[in-house]
Parts: sequence; structure tokens; C-alpha cells
Amino acid sequence: MKEDNKLVEEFIALLRVERGLADNTLLAYRRDLQKLIEHTKKLKKSLLTIDRGDLILLLTELKDSGANPTSIARLISAVRGFYKFALTEGLSKNDPTAHLESHKPWQTLPHFLNQEEIERLLAQPDLETDLGLRDRAMLETLYATGLRVSELVNLKVADIDLESGFLNCLGKGSKQRRVPLGRSAIHFLKLGFPARMRLLSGKQSDRLFIDPYGKEISRQKFWKMIKLYGSAAKIDYITPHLLRHSFATVLLANGADLRSVQLMLGHSDISTTQIYTHVTNEHLKTAYKQFHPRS
Repeated sequence: MKEDNKLVEEFIALLRVERGLADNTLLAYRRDLQKLIEHTKKLKKSLLTIDRGDLILLLTELKDSGANPTSIARLISAVRGFYKFALTEGLSKNDPTAHLESHKPWQTLPHFLNQEEIERLLAQPDLETDLGLRDRAMLETLYATGLRVSELVNLKVADIDLESGFLNCLGKGSKQRRVPLGRSAIHFLKLGFPARMRLLSGKQSDRLFIDPYGKEISRQKFWKMIKLYGSAAKIDYITPHLLRHSFATVLLANGADLRSVQLMLGHSDISTTQIYTHVTNEHLKTAYKQFHPRS
């Protein structure tokens, strides 16, 4: 199998010769594909072995980091072109960009899990094990607060106040916010503290959630974990960000005001939060067409 960088250079050479693209455009394509290569290395995969979920993880991370939607749309175009090249050249039989949304700018209505799917997902960790207790506490906290995955894995013990039922979160732009936890998350966090001490086994860490070696959990590790639980729960498509979408959607669907949801999500612009009202409106329209006799 050819090295990823060589594959990209062959693709760029093809674009230069056959499509006559400008040098600046080719440079942008090369930069975008380099981001994909770096992402695949973190996942211990290659350009020809990643799947659609791996691409979605990259796009979500870029969006969470504040990348310009137009830049994300250009990256999607570059990646889609590369995999078309890989298929044409017989280098791959699979196209991970198939059915990948490519709106310009990259802005789709968020997917979300319904309540039955949420319950199935939360029921997957084995509560007879320390890792299962940790994982259940992480999933419950993520769904209860709508944190970004980077915010979740970076939580410290000092950020949690179980007595008041709130956590303090350091979000994008080093902005601090305070988010309610909810009864279920508090319950499983309390169950998780003894498991955390056993995992630490005398070692020291200020992180709330740790791996079996007492070290912090990376975003990639948590993404792989939730993907496994999602598969066990018979959920076809899942990412950590999907629980954030589900958090916002269920709050608005049940009457929460937009400003409160904005504050809990840590959105600097309320227009970012308003996309969830489109989701709930679509859900209402679907329910109306299904059940109203004169729809």
C-alpha cells in the first residue's frame, strides 16, 4: 500500500495536469488533505482504511475548534475529490465520503437521538466494573450538560459541585460557564468516584475521568468508546457531539427558552443555538403530518 503522502501528491499532480488548477488552489487542497492525514494517524489508520464516521469526527472537531464553515466545505471538496481519484485508480473500493453532507457553508440540521436510543446507549456500560462505572458517568454527564467532548475529557474533580448540582466548564475562548448536572448524572458521578480511586491505585490526577493507568482520556479514546457502545445499542450513527445535539433538542422541544440553552451550550452567538429550533420544528411538522387527519 502506498504511503498516504505519496497518494496525495499523485492526486495533486493529476489536478495540476488534467484540471489546470491554480497553484494557490492546489496548495489549499494539499493543506486540507494533510489535516486528514494527521487525523488518520491519530486514529492509527490510513487514508484508504478510514470510514465515514472517522471523517465526521474530523469535521466535528474542526467545527468545534471554530474553523470557518467555508474552509470546512473546501476540505470536504478536497477529500471527496481524493476518494474519487482513489476509486478511479483502483486504489480503494470504498468511498467514505458517500452520503456525506456538503452544504456550502458546511451547516446541516443536527442529528439527534430519541429518548429510546438515549436509554439504550446509557444502559450499555457494565456497572459491575470500574471502567463501566466511569463510562456510564461520562455518558450521563455528557447528555445532562451538552458539553463538547473536549470539555468533558478536560473536566477536573474541582469543577464538579455535587451538592449544588452544577459543574464549571472552561469552554471555547477560555470562557467559563456553569451548567446544571441533573439527578441522574449526579447519581452516577457519585458511584464513579470510588471506581476512580481504584483506577488511580495510589497515583495522583486532578482529572475527573481517567483511563486504567490513571492518565487523562483523549477525545479520540472517548469517541472510540462511544462508538462501541452505540454499536452495542444498535445505533447506526453516533458521535460524542450527537449527545450535545440531543441535549439541546430535548430542552427546546420541552419548552426551554433559547437564551438559557445558549448559555448552557456556551454558544457566543445565539444564531448558532437557533439551528436547534429548526430541528424541533421539523420534528413537529413530521408529527403533524403523521397524526393530524387534515395534514
